[in-house]
Amino acid sequence: EPLIFLKPGTAVIGPDDVIRKPSECQRLDHEGELAVVVGGLVRQADRATAVESILGYTVANDVTARDLQMKDIQWTRGKGFDTFCPLGPWIETDIDPADGLDLEVRVNGEARQRSNTKNLIFDAPALVSFVSRVMTLLPGDVILTGTPSGVGVAAAPAS
Repeated sequence: EPLIFLKPGTAVIGPDDVIRKPSECQRLDHEGELAVVVGGLVRQADRATAVESILGYTVANDVTARDLQMKDIQWTRGKGFDTFCPLGPWIETDIDPADGLDLEVRVNGEARQRSNTKNLIFDAPALVSFVSRVMTLLPGDVILTGTPSGVGVAAAPAS
């Protein structure tokens, strides 16, 4: 089963907005991820319904206070600070991640993560279906798909 957690709406910012590092955080990491944008109310969805409910896709940075995430039993604090979820800049509606989309994250111009959506553990419809069995999804909700290799915890810290 996928691991799920919530990020508050105050975590969402634009792709070029400033990420604020909390004073209590010693290790701030990037996690580039595909983001699934929900297009309608979804509850208890089977796979076919999940596919139909996806409006489109964008990119996200699942910013993580790694030291706090590892310290806590759950991940809300480590991943839920204001500005910890840059999204965008646009929603693509005519793509299919199953076709294999490249994902690259750069930090200060240096490539830190490179992967492809074919490497996702759970595809978008599976994630939408799973989450919709836990909570009702609303139009505009965003589900992050998880990060590929090269995530900050496995790489040198960003300067």
